Amino acid sequence: MAVGLGLVERVMLTTLTTVPCCTFFFINVTMLFTLRSKHVFRETSRYILLYNLLFADTAQMALSQLLYILSICRIMLTYPVCGTLVMLANITNEVSPLTLVVMSLERYVAVCYPLRHAAIITIRNTAVAIIVIWAFCSLNVLVRIILLLNFPFQDLESLQMNSFCSTLNMFLVPVSAQYDKVYTYFLFISASVAITSSYIGVIVAARSASTDKASARKARNTLLLHLVQLGLSLLSTMHNPLLIAISKIVTRIALVRIQNVFYVFIIILPRCLSALIYGLRDQTIRPVLVYYLCCRLKLSNLQPRLTSHPEIHEINLSTCLFSSCCNQTSLHRSA
Repeated sequence: MAVGLGLVERVMLTTLTTVPCCTFFFINVTMLFTLRSKHVFRETSRYILLYNLLFADTAQMALSQLLYILSICRIMLTYPVCGTLVMLANITNEVSPLTLVVMSLERYVAVCYPLRHAAIITIRNTAVAIIVIWAFCSLNVLVRIILLLNFPFQDLESLQMNSFCSTLNMFLVPVSAQYDKVYTYFLFISASVAITSSYIGVIVAARSASTDKASARKARNTLLLHLVQLGLSLLSTMHNPLLIAISKIVTRIALVRIQNVFYVFIIILPRCLSALIYGLRDQTIRPVLVYYLCCRLKLSNLQPRLTSHPEIHEINLSTCLFSSCCNQTSLHRSA
């Protein structure tokens, strides 16, 4: 990635990509902490699924940034180390669209079968769905490893790689690239059909007189966001083909610069959208998230005053803290 770039430009590019990544990483980690901080989040299926989605996105972001820094610093890895990092990145990258599918089905059941929602969408069933998602993605990685073993590593003088560690450079046999292409098409076509079907089902249910219109409208908007997220995930998988096409019409230096722009806007930015979308839209998450993002240290002196009233619900406590955060000056004076 850093071939042909000077030291100053490499430092600038590293800074311009690392700072946004660290910012998004902080937001995601705060969101993950938020989803484990309250009982209502730990015991609600859609929040558990959201936690799984955010965990996969955050892990993918960290692995992508690690591989980026290794390449920009011109550090060559061995095939086993690179293979491990790439396979972990593949697992987390594939967990996201599958989790979006399950989240869409959960919203579909909530709107179309509200009386059976509590019986179908249980904590146990949610845990089983998450285990199946990770098992399916791990099975796919196992297949990739088996295909990779067809490469004659014993004929190499050393296991040290001659190029930077990336998914493309781990396609050592042609069948690996073909399998990756087929699997990607299958995954995203299946996910698109499932989410679109859920969206259509919610629209049909919304026309029924017995359906809660507000709930159906909110679920419809959520499913639209899932489709957008899925599209961004698909765009990230198109990252390498786009670069290959662009490499045929631009110079190598220009390609490296374009690759850095793509990395931030196609790889890193979509991994933070889940936290921003749900953190801002969900009325239960938003006050707690804002509290942990900007208010916890400044408003710690309010805790004894608020906790002295046991009738205040913990979510209302976070709402109060959020309101206090927006009026810090008056609180300081009153204190």
